[in-house]
Amino acid sequence: KMRSLAPGIKLITSFSRDSWYRFFILILTFVFYTTYHLSRKPISIIKSQLHRNCSNVIHPADLNITDNDTWCDWAPFDQNNYQNLFGVLDNCFLVAYAIGMFFSGMFGERLPLRYYLSSGMILSGLFTVLFGLGFYWQIHSLWYYCLVQALNGLVQTTGWPAVVACVGNWFGKGKRGFIMGIWNSHTSVGNILGSLIAGVYVSSAWGLSFIVPGIIIASAGVICFLFLVEKPEDVNCTLPQHHESVEQEPLLRNSSSNEEIFSTNTSTAVEPVEDHTEAISFCGALRIPGVVEFSLCLLFAKLVSYTFLYWLPLYIANVAHFDPKKAGDLSTLFDVGGIVGGILAGLISDYSGGRATTCCAMLIIAAPMQNNMSLLCLYLLLGPAGMLLWCGALVNGPYALITTAVSADLGTHECLRGNSRALSTVTAIIDGTGSIGAAVGPLLAGLISPTGWNNVFYMLISADVLACLLLSRLVYKEVRGWCGYTTRQRGFKEI
Repeated sequence: KMRSLAPGIKLITSFSRDSWYRFFILILTFVFYTTYHLSRKPISIIKSQLHRNCSNVIHPADLNITDNDTWCDWAPFDQNNYQNLFGVLDNCFLVAYAIGMFFSGMFGERLPLRYYLSSGMILSGLFTVLFGLGFYWQIHSLWYYCLVQALNGLVQTTGWPAVVACVGNWFGKGKRGFIMGIWNSHTSVGNILGSLIAGVYVSSAWGLSFIVPGIIIASAGVICFLFLVEKPEDVNCTLPQHHESVEQEPLLRNSSSNEEIFSTNTSTAVEPVEDHTEAISFCGALRIPGVVEFSLCLLFAKLVSYTFLYWLPLYIANVAHFDPKKAGDLSTLFDVGGIVGGILAGLISDYSGGRATTCCAMLIIAAPMQNNMSLLCLYLLLGPAGMLLWCGALVNGPYALITTAVSADLGTHECLRGNSRALSTVTAIIDGTGSIGAAVGPLLAGLISPTGWNNVFYMLISADVLACLLLSRLVYKEVRGWCGYTTRQRGFKEI
């Protein structure tokens, strides 16, 4: 009599070789982009340490204090214009990132993703460490920190187009919004880990707040070089569903979620993409329906998200009078809410078939929440944790949906006739345009915040409204087509 297999072994063997490879790539790319955001976050945590209220700090007995208000601050951020300087520092990274992103996608389609991604992570680790070494080398030049930030912004553009292209190569169109909603939580997980790691060292030796994340992302670059598999055909796995013909695709959408995500039987109906397919041009990518609208919408959505990312810890420290570590730890709840918002946006858009409508609805709800009065009401009603979770979900939900599922949908649009090499360029255009907003938001916050935090929130509300207006044509089209779309889906289910 044969012995039955252990339940755990049965579970392992129930998944095919293709399934394990897809799961491995999903986890690997998740970890890689987590380290990208982990290395970006420390700058927001140390701001309240570079300029603080020195009257509350115990000074060494042998220190000759000439100015009690600034003796503990880090020059050149010890003057009254420190908020403007913080804005310039953020902007150096974000402007370089936005400019580099428009070229990064085209490089990503023409270079091996493994080399491109691993070199980007190692260089990013180097520049992150160099920023932290400014503490130990006693560097007080704004130009040094701006140069390091700008170079880091350029090399960090290697990340997003490359990981999205890699995931797009491996995964089909099944429950893309839900799967990518979960996968996109790497952004918030990276922010959380970056905040916690930076928070450990911020009060004692803030240089380590950069050096440790820098070592982590460089180490991930080495792992990428050793283990990343760019395409299923490289290891003789079957191709994902977006390589199938348009006529077959709706039939396959009705399979179970596991089959859609880890399908192993699609090779019989699949014609592999020819290797000689040319990469799409920049102008050709712009002509794909929806690319321009979603790119401009992301500009304003990312403006809001990155303003919170870079200024929330300082806002909490100033308004709630928390120390830098506690403010940084509390700000992580905003990113936890972002995880929930991204998954929720993906689920709703998968169920409804309306990516634009889902984004617009969340932006409409988020807009009135972004002012001091609403935040105070949420604070009293839900507490600080509930307030940050709620705001994080509404602010980051549309941003997460556009940068993942929407980018992947447009990069494999039916008008491309199977040219999967457009995915990296489309992703770079959408995220590059969004990064312009990410650069402008923190800069405006630095310029506006001295006039009062209320004015910063009015700017964020205006950005949400503009993002909704830019999606209005696509929302109208989705709402108008829902009845017909539902009928076609029912028809396919009856076949």
